[in-house]
Parts: sequence; structure tokens; C-alpha cells
Amino acid sequence: MIELAGGLAALAAVAVFGPTPKGLAASVFLWALLALAFIDADTQLLPDDMTLPLLWAGLGANLFGLFVPLATAVIGAMAGYLTLWTVYWLFKLVRGKEGMGYGDFKLLAAIGAWLGWTVIPQVVLVSSVLGALGGILMIMVRGRDRAVPIPFGPWLAGAGALALFYGSAINALYLR
Repeated sequence: MIELAGGLAALAAVAVFGPTPKGLAASVFLWALLALAFIDADTQLLPDDMTLPLLWAGLGANLFGLFVPLATAVIGAMAGYLTLWTVYWLFKLVRGKEGMGYGDFKLLAAIGAWLGWTVIPQVVLVSSVLGALGGILMIMVRGRDRAVPIPFGPWLAGAGALALFYGSAINALYLR
């Protein structure tokens, strides 16, 4: 199933961006998001061995402006990390416990490095809404204990993939 999803992701990337360096880079980005989503869903871990190279690869791709100008990518990496880092600390101050892991910060930083700072608000919003709906569904359908943590990485990865294909269109809708 994962291999099929990876093939379809590459097909979609090449269909949208063409058989170009941008299409190849988009495929690599989607493959990494897919792998990270399944790893996090299974283990509740987003390994640094994958998130950090993904971040650097995004900055490297944008050295050549494949997706956004380099400055936009650097600010995206910083904004992605700091956004969830701030949420983490606010939650910890209010609730007295951790609400997410550091891997989530790094994954959002990587998405920002690939797609720029302008997609960070939409990725956070879409992943939060999808994660909340998914969590509610798991509680209702599967009878999952509300105290059991739900991995956020799959929702971030899904929102990052949506932003790759539709980020500019979504921004155009709400930045009018």
C-alpha cells in the first residue's frame, strides 16, 4: 500500500510539475512525507534522521528557487519550527504536560523549508482540523481512550502535501 501511494505521489508530482527537476524534487518531498506519516502513526516518533535531512533538502532545492526564493524558505523553516515550539510551551505552561513532540516542530520546519513561510498558517490550520476530526473519529468509532496520544505527524504531512499542490491557491483565497 505504501509503495502504491509513493508511486501515485510521484505520478501526481510529475503530472503537476512535469518531468523536471521540480517534479523530481516534489516526488522526493512527497516520499519523505509519506514515510514520516507512517512512521509517526506506527511509533509516535518522527526521527531526526529523516526530518533534518528533509529540512536541508528543502533549503537546498530552494537555493535554485525550485519552489520559493531561498529567503522565503529560510524564514519558512524558522517560522515552522517556532510556531509549534511556541504551541508546545504554551500548552505545557497551561496544562503542565507535553502536548506534542519535538519531531513535529522539525517536520513543520522542513515543510516551511520546502514551501516557504506563507504556507505555515494553512498547514497548521489544516493539520489541526484534520487531526482533531481524526481523533474524534478514533474515539467514537474505535473507542480509543482519550488519554492515549494521537500522532500529529501524519496530519502535518498530509497538510504539507496539500500545500505543495494547492498552497498558492489556498493563500489566494484567504489573503484577498
